[in-house]
Amino acid sequence: MSKKNKSKADASSFFSCIEKNFDKAARYLSIKKGLLEQIKSCNAVYRIHFPVKIGKEIQVIEAYRVQHSHHKLPCKGGIRYSTKVNQDEVMTLAALMTYKCAIVDVPFGGSKGGIKIDPQIISVENIEKITRRYTSELIKKNFIGPGIDVPAPDYGTGEREMSWIFDTFLSLSPGEVDALACVTGKPVSQGGVRGRKEATGLGVFYGIRELCKMKEEMLSVGLDVGLNGKKVIVQGLGNVGYHAATFFHEAGAIIVALAEREGAIYNQEGLNVSNVILHLKKTGSILNFPESKNIEDTEKALELECDILIPAALENVIHKHNANRIKAKIIGEAANGPLTPEADEILEKKGVLIVPDIYLNAGGVTVSYFEWLKNLSHVRYGRMEKRFSENMNTELLQVVETCCRKKIPIEEKKMILRGPREIDLVRSGLEDTMINGFHKIRDLKKSLKIENLRTAAFVFAINKIIDSYEKLGIFP
Repeated sequence: MSKKNKSKADASSFFSCIEKNFDKAARYLSIKKGLLEQIKSCNAVYRIHFPVKIGKEIQVIEAYRVQHSHHKLPCKGGIRYSTKVNQDEVMTLAALMTYKCAIVDVPFGGSKGGIKIDPQIISVENIEKITRRYTSELIKKNFIGPGIDVPAPDYGTGEREMSWIFDTFLSLSPGEVDALACVTGKPVSQGGVRGRKEATGLGVFYGIRELCKMKEEMLSVGLDVGLNGKKVIVQGLGNVGYHAATFFHEAGAIIVALAEREGAIYNQEGLNVSNVILHLKKTGSILNFPESKNIEDTEKALELECDILIPAALENVIHKHNANRIKAKIIGEAANGPLTPEADEILEKKGVLIVPDIYLNAGGVTVSYFEWLKNLSHVRYGRMEKRFSENMNTELLQVVETCCRKKIPIEEKKMILRGPREIDLVRSGLEDTMINGFHKIRDLKKSLKIENLRTAAFVFAINKIIDSYEKLGIFP
């Protein structure tokens, strides 16, 4: 099979995975088939071909923007730059966004975008040309705007691309007072929110940490309550995997293996994530990291002994051919669709706890929602309450010191007196969202006697979407 055909097969398989999971959930719902089909369907698919002059040649760029659901507006979803981008993949990811937003109670419909390029081999100047032209094409067809469709970073994109999108939108939409809210994931200097970069990885950490607090679930897999001392493997050291690994390490978990494209490194005593990243920047690879063992086949790292496995890179990395060899007791899906339905069934029979992607990696869209709200309100988080909180804390401390007749040490006093900064409020909101989302799914799983958290998450999401449609008066 050629690379092109293989890419299409993988994308088709990815799409069918979502449909299979949706159909499993539908068995627990008393909803007419037509309504379920409406929720499954993508409402709008925009396929674009546009010319861009690169060097002395004109190249035709293939790009997409898919709006999966309009049950709430605006739609929300990232833009990825990759040679593997195709319509099926973008449609699937847009659908996942709809379900994620519903689970974490973020009032968006799901969308996704993609441009079929390799940003690694294209100059910054030409990436900017492509990004700005893509944005102008979206504006022409009303596929972008603060109340219409709000893009964000994804694979191959970041703050730089989002700032170009904002600037292009602003230049073509004069007088739009809420233009900042047309895109999220921007630099803080351009209306971005502190804490957005690490949001998805931190959300993964919060979700797994909450699961590990549940005595019943931990007993079922033979583990103690809590994260301290648990052995963790993270596949993928991009933005999500790096931050997830860092937060697990800081919480006392032991990172025994890290896997990347070129291979993996292993140390049963634990790896220092920050030092691994320094080694990666210095050498261009995580391999040959001091006091670690190289593993040439990165997939073999998934099969090592561990308590928690975090696939944070690609879809379908755990499938029917390797699922039986997975030794992890908990799998946290930081990537989109890293497990196939066949792998799900095999691992479920083995008693492995799987925390699904449509809940676990929703931290990014949650904090994107906070950024969108900040842009619409035109007020930085913490601006109004920070000084008030500090004054109140000062008065309380004075009362405590008077009553106790004892002075509190200066360093401790500084910590107590400090009012909330933007990043404190953002992380607090994210933590609360991930904890509440987990318990809603878990409670539904118990009440309906659903076999796993993934199916429970889909049931919960579908119910939320149906509620929205009913409030709009669209369905009888």
